[in-house]
Order: sequence, then structure tokens, then C-alpha cells
Amino acid sequence: MKITINGTSTDVQADTLAMVLEELGYGAAKVATAVNESFVPMALRGQTALAPGDRIEIVTPRQGG
Repeated sequence: MKITINGTSTDVQADTLAMVLEELGYGAAKVATAVNESFVPMALRGQTALAPGDRIEIVTPRQGG
């Protein structure tokens, strides 16, 4: 399925947000996620179904000042 991740068109096999994160190698990493500009909390990622054309944002925390 073709979706957009952080502005880049990407083909994935997974059909939920949690499975996409696993497929992309994020595993248990602490990240913030949004689907089609709506925040998705970690507890709901496994229940969040994806469809072709969805826009996913994955944001990793940064340290610094």
C-alpha cells in the first residue's frame, strides 16, 4: 500500500499504524505519531487502520537547548 510518511511516498505491507512502525524499524522507540494530521496516542496505534494515500507523521524526541 502506498502512503506518505513524513512527506515521502512510501510502499508498506502493514495495515495498522503499529505495524507500519515495526516495518520501518521504529519498534519500541519513543515517537509521536499522527495520521492525516490527527494525533494518535501510543495506546491506539494497533487499532488505527491505514488506507492507501494516508499521510503519516512520525516525530522523534530531540535533546538540546
